[in-house]
Formats: sequence, C-alpha cells, structure tokens
Amino acid sequence: MADRNLFTLVSILIGISIILSYTLATYTTLLFGVGEFHFALRQAVFGFLSIVIMWTLAQLNPDKWLKPIGFTLFIGATVLMIAMPFLPETLVSAVGGAKRWIKFFGFSLAPIEFFKIGFVYFLAWSFSRKFSPHGNVGLKQEFIRFAPYGVIFVGAMFVIAFIQNDLGQVVVLGLTLLFMLMFAGSSFRFFFSILTASFLFFTFFIVTAEHRMIRIKSWWALAQNSVLELFPASIAEQLRVPTEVEPYQIGHSLNAISNGGIFGVGMANGTFKLGFLSEVHTDFVLAGLAEEFGFFGVLVVVVLFMWMLQRIFKIANRSRDMSVYLFSLGIGLLLSFSFLINAYGISGITPIKGISVPFLSYGGSALLATSIGIGMILMASKKAKMQ
Repeated sequence: MADRNLFTLVSILIGISIILSYTLATYTTLLFGVGEFHFALRQAVFGFLSIVIMWTLAQLNPDKWLKPIGFTLFIGATVLMIAMPFLPETLVSAVGGAKRWIKFFGFSLAPIEFFKIGFVYFLAWSFSRKFSPHGNVGLKQEFIRFAPYGVIFVGAMFVIAFIQNDLGQVVVLGLTLLFMLMFAGSSFRFFFSILTASFLFFTFFIVTAEHRMIRIKSWWALAQNSVLELFPASIAEQLRVPTEVEPYQIGHSLNAISNGGIFGVGMANGTFKLGFLSEVHTDFVLAGLAEEFGFFGVLVVVVLFMWMLQRIFKIANRSRDMSVYLFSLGIGLLLSFSFLINAYGISGITPIKGISVPFLSYGGSALLATSIGIGMILMASKKAKMQ
C-alpha cells in the first residue's frame, strides 16, 4: 500500500496553493484584464490533475513502470529544452529573450520542471550501479568516475543558464547532484572539492552577467548595514555599495512579512500584493502568505512541508532498492533546496533567485512535475518497509 500520509500532505499543500492563487493575484488579474478567478481556476485545474496523477502513479508496479517513466521525463525534457530555441514563436513563449515555455492547448509548459525530476531519476539509477559496488577509492579515481556526470551537468547548465537564462534552477540541480553523490558513497574530500569548484564556477557566471551583478548589488544594499557593522570602518567602506541601488523587491517583501505580524491582516486584506510585489502569487508567495495569514499561517505551511519531507526521507530510508533510495532522497533534496532558496531570498538572507515554492507557487508545470515525482515515490513506497 502506498504512503497515504504523503499523498494527503501533498494534496493539502496543493489546496492551499489554490487559495493563495486567488487571494494574492488581485493586482495581477487587474493588470492583465482577466477575471477575478482566472489564476485560481487554472491552478485548480492543474491541482486536480496533479492529484489524479499522483493517485494513478501510486497504483502502478514500481518494478515495471518506475524506470520507463523516469527515463521518459529525462530524455523527453532534454530533447524539448534543446529544441526550444529553434522552435517558432507560435509554439514557444519567450520572456526577456529566453524561451522557457512550450504552448500547449492554451497553456504553457516548462520542460525544465520535468527535466529536474527525470535528471534526479537518471542520477539515482546510474549512481546505484556505478557507486554502490565500489569501496573506498582514491580522489583521482573518484574524479574519473564522476567525469561523465560532470559533462552531462555542464551540458544541462549551458542550456538552462545561458539559453534559458535561469541560473537559479542550475543552483538547485547542482546542490541536489552534490548531495546525492555524497549519499551514493563518495568521500567527503571529493564532495568538498566539487563544492569548491562549483562555487568558483558560479561566481564566474555571476560576475560576467550584468543583470546578475545588479541582483547581487540590490541584495547587498539591503543587507550591508547589519553585516558591515562587524568589520573595521576602513574595510566596511570598501565593501559598501552605492545607495542608489534600490532593493525594492526585497524591501517590499520584508515589509509584507512585518505587516503580517503574528496572525496576519486577514485573507484578501494584504496591501503589498497591490503592485508593490511583482508576481506575489509565484516567487513571493511566502511573503504574501506571511502578510495575510501571519506567522501562524507560515508556521502551518512549514510544518506541513517538513512533515512531507519526513515521509519522503522515511520512504528513502526504508527502501531496499538503492536506486529507489537515491531517487526518493533526491526528490526530497530538490524540494528542500527550492523551498530554502526561495525563503532565504524573500527574507533578504540571500539574493533572490526566481525559484518558486514547491506545491505553493502558482504554475502548472512545476505543480505537475513535482506531483509526478511524488507519484513515483508513492509507487515505490509500496515496496518500502514502512511503519
């Protein structure tokens, strides 16, 4: 029997996302001239479809279906992402010159969301065969063993970061890859070496892109006053950025969180969603939640999310199949990093990366893709020794 607790928790989070899509999209509906329930109805359609997909996948035999579904997602999404720059405008949607969505019967689907699930499955399947049979090996041998995965990741990074201009997704996938490597059996020395190299590469990509440097400076303009107090005055002045850099998004996000207080201003009574925070029902959904439902609203969501992760990691821990263990672990890590990066970004701890909150942010592609990932875990949970 599939894990009913996990299915129920994800369904509750999807239900909350439908409510938030209605109450937080007030300004956006006016801006685009659509009906009051436009975003809520679309989210409800994708939410219902996602729940049906989870339930359907949970009924399947993992020995027969897990591998075909995983590789279909990985190969299919890869082909679509490579082909998207060459497709006509009638088939793809472009924002800021980057083609990220494929038009499909009046909706837009983002292949990157499905690629993430397929990529995690591919890593789990391959790691379980290449890493588990080996014992302790030298650092050089570990780099040789990792080389093919590095090439695949660099290829994916090129498509996602340069063609689709979405470095945030690369960060999430990179962190997931690194931690899956560690749990697959690589040494801490190798993990630390790859982590250091990745940090240097990402620093290079940031400093060579003007729009990313602007985002970093915008974040630092808000955080510098509290951080630079720890440094001597001479050093602090060298690190200070000009005050004309306006971190308005982070500032409005923090004001929205502060305005919510303990109990919130009430559903649909938020003010910072009225043009102050762009896309508040997507990337800044946690800030909108905090303003209207307060600390307790955020606490409820965090408890539900952590409970969901606990069920996922428990399924991973109880799985005897190494590939299922790594896949469940990888999906849990993917969801965790996405949530943390978004939460840290909207609270000013780190720069904003444009990463949505799993199951809460408005968006059909992310909802469908993550639900497929959960459905595959539910499918595998029937063979895990659960309590």
